Amino acid sequence: MRAGIRRTLLASAVAMMSILGAQAGAETLADALAAAYRNSNLLEQNRAVLRAADEDFAGAIATLRPVVSWIASVDYTDSPAGDSLDAALTLAAQWTVYDFGRRELQIEAAKQAVLATRDALVQVEQQVLLTAVVAYMDVRNAIENLAITENSVKVIGEELKAAEDRFSVGEVTRTDVALAEARLASARASLAAAEGALASARESYRAATGGYPGTLAGPPRTPELPRSVDEAQSIAQRIHPTIRQAQEQAKGADILVEIAAAERRPQIDLSTSVSRIEGGENNATIGLDLRQTIYSGGALPAAHRRAIANRDAARAALLQSGVIIAQNVGNSWAAIDVARAQITATQRQVEAATIAYEGVREEARLGARTTLDVLDTEQDLLDAKAARINAETQLQVATYSLLSSMGLLTAEHLKLGVPTYDPEAYFNAVKSAPHTSVQGESLDRVLKAIGKK
Repeated sequence: MRAGIRRTLLASAVAMMSILGAQAGAETLADALAAAYRNSNLLEQNRAVLRAADEDFAGAIATLRPVVSWIASVDYTDSPAGDSLDAALTLAAQWTVYDFGRRELQIEAAKQAVLATRDALVQVEQQVLLTAVVAYMDVRNAIENLAITENSVKVIGEELKAAEDRFSVGEVTRTDVALAEARLASARASLAAAEGALASARESYRAATGGYPGTLAGPPRTPELPRSVDEAQSIAQRIHPTIRQAQEQAKGADILVEIAAAERRPQIDLSTSVSRIEGGENNATIGLDLRQTIYSGGALPAAHRRAIANRDAARAALLQSGVIIAQNVGNSWAAIDVARAQITATQRQVEAATIAYEGVREEARLGARTTLDVLDTEQDLLDAKAARINAETQLQVATYSLLSSMGLLTAEHLKLGVPTYDPEAYFNAVKSAPHTSVQGESLDRVLKAIGKK
């Protein structure tokens, strides 16, 4: 007896250590989110888009500087007086000295475009992380539903065997056996569907995070949320990247109206050149031009009116983005309330269905219930467990959807512990439109730091 007790205790200890070891090495939701942040091609794409916007700002800065070029020409002349071959080398420079603020306005517009693109990148980051949350929870959901279905197949198989045994002694009819066989076939079909759902969920997980899932840990405790939907909507209106992007775009549209109006103003250009003709002397010229478009066939007024219309559209888009964000926050808040209520209800449903199933099964052994009654209550229990799992999944997804609706579903806010992309690093390296070797080396270091070189 003592030996049997020791073996039992040893087996229990080994089983417990195995469970703890599996949990310790299990992949958490934070791991999945970190992998999604590191491996997202969509994030890489939009980071490149942001760097392109940074270069647009550098290009706007470059318009303040002169443009220097060289021209080498060779002319051959064949005339009655004889042949001649003339060669010349010219170094020329042109510089817009004053344009009544057009270039400064274009720089401001480019700056607003950079800020709007940064906000768009944050929104993409939120989409990537929310997709990873959904993928993680879908895999867990599929695994648990598969386990329930596998257990159902096992239980129904036992019911079929019991029905066959009772049929052999004349306690039930052939109909009871057929019912059990039909329900077993249905359970096996459900098992195949559950296996397919898990395979599909694994593929979605791989697309979201860059790798197939291993052993997944249980869902974490839900993040801390605001106390009311009004507070959540207030936070969203202040910090959501979509609203900030719309604000920057509206400011940029205002500047573009000013630029369109400034296009009708004069412009002063300074030009100079130095040339050397073969066999001749050096020539140097310098000139100052003042010019203004008097008539453009209506193109400049049309461009001005178009800029005004685009400004009005940007302002309307800003107002609408606030409406949509508030709606999304409200929807996510309601989804959380629904999921919590469903968890409570389905838990009670599982408890009641378990009692009913055990009671009907015992009554069937005594001949007071049919095989169909047992199978029906077993299916009710299966449906209740699946509903509880789905409700728990929906609570997690709705919680992180609320964070996304508020603009808080970012790697920085979630403290994922991964190196985050610094949108200002590249901008600071190129904002002065670098050309010298020292600036170029600095830019190379930035590119290497963000993994682009």
